[in-house]
Amino acid sequence: MHVRIAIAAALAAAGLAGAHAASAQKMLASYPTLTTQAAQQAVQAALARCQKDGFTVAVAVVDRGGQPLALLRDNLAGWHTSATATGKAATAVSFRTDTTELAASTQAGRPSSGIRALPDVVAVGGGLMIRAKGSLVGAIGVSGAPTAEADDACAKAGIAAISDAIELE
Repeated sequence: MHVRIAIAAALAAAGLAGAHAASAQKMLASYPTLTTQAAQQAVQAALARCQKDGFTVAVAVVDRGGQPLALLRDNLAGWHTSATATGKAATAVSFRTDTTELAASTQAGRPSSGIRALPDVVAVGGGLMIRAKGSLVGAIGVSGAPTAEADDACAKAGIAAISDAIELE
């Protein structure tokens, strides 16, 4: 009888160990995200586009978790532009939508208007998602141009500067 119990206990322990090893594999995620080098190239291109257009802005790129990877500010851009650019990029990643779309869908009186009251949400145009091979890998935010459309245009220039390279990896 004791031998049967010992065998059953050994089999149960082996089964638990195997189940634990199998579940450990499922608990790890592997996903693409931007590198610092890609972020630097994107902010430089976006800043250059805005400067060419006569705008003094700040540009930020965040990774897919919303953490800043790169930030450049024109030396004449307002003090608020750095935090706003970073906030736009982080908001785009967090809500998985460009901030121009978020701004429209969260206007006063709309069902989602409460989103604007959440901490650190910047529901103003100028934040664009960066995707590679169908995956969200980060976002870029631009702040300081005279309109949201101008911020978006500069952000698009930043994405265009890296899009071929990140799609080919």
